[in-house]
Amino acid sequence: MPATARLLAAGVRASGPILPALSARLALRLFFTTAPRMAVRDADLATHREAHRERILLRGSEVVAYRWGRGERAVLLLHGWQGRASQFAPLVRELVAEGFRVTSFDAPAHGASGGSDTDLRDWVEVASLLERTDGPFHAIVGHSFGGLAALTAARTSTPAPRVAVIAGAASPAAFLAEFSRALRLSPAVAERFERRFAARFGLDAAGVAAAYDAARNPLPAETALLVAHDRADRRMPDVDALRLHAAHGDRSTLLRTDGLGHNRILQADAVLDAVLDLARTDADPSPSPSPRLRTERTVPPIPDLRDGVRRESGAPHPATAR
Repeated sequence: MPATARLLAAGVRASGPILPALSARLALRLFFTTAPRMAVRDADLATHREAHRERILLRGSEVVAYRWGRGERAVLLLHGWQGRASQFAPLVRELVAEGFRVTSFDAPAHGASGGSDTDLRDWVEVASLLERTDGPFHAIVGHSFGGLAALTAARTSTPAPRVAVIAGAASPAAFLAEFSRALRLSPAVAERFERRFAARFGLDAAGVAAAYDAARNPLPAETALLVAHDRADRRMPDVDALRLHAAHGDRSTLLRTDGLGHNRILQADAVLDAVLDLARTDADPSPSPSPRLRTERTVPPIPDLRDGVRRESGAPHPATAR
């Protein structure tokens, strides 16, 4: 944990018993801290360097998008909080070898992208922008916080017939609860912290659940879901992932792993195989509807996304060089 984060954590704990409002304000600031930025692992450098790059301007900051492969079918990969696109290098190699075209990006304030502040809306907005140039996406895969972004995007602005959530959760509430537990927030501070989180989105707790909880408001009926989670994940316990799986019934596949934790699960053969199996699945249920499909649910719209988004054009990328 960097020095600034340690100071914030100490301030949260010290002020909690006597100044719960201040403690909640500091907790929210710590929750949205993205530092330190993850470096590219040595094992992922070759794949990272092979990518075609494009810079997208989002709210005045450059977001770096990456593309691999030239296949007809496209897959979008969304990394998690304090992560980066290169974490998906093993999956990128597998998908490209199978003939898929792969798109990902470093979110604002992450990886090689600019900016110092971000939240879930940025992940969803960039996914929507990339859908216009690289889509439609055959599948969307998200890790951790990126799994929540994948669910939100697929339910709203970036429809896809397949979604995979790895070490993720169904709703922001799970991330808030785990953060409160890890920081040992008192009930009074935790309640104020969650209220401040919702206010950042212009909502209350009910509004956050309506907009972002994919268990209460599941994916469209034609969308298949893969939920992969490690039983020993200490950063995000699997309770909410199991709730997400249950909410989607027979059209959700659950993969439980043991001893891989929160990040190593991205490199596990069983997980890579499960994502490839999902991606290979025929999306068209006609003429015989798949038993995985259930009644379609109505999904409320998410709040207005960020303004001031524009693109910078670069050299032709694989999506247009086929």
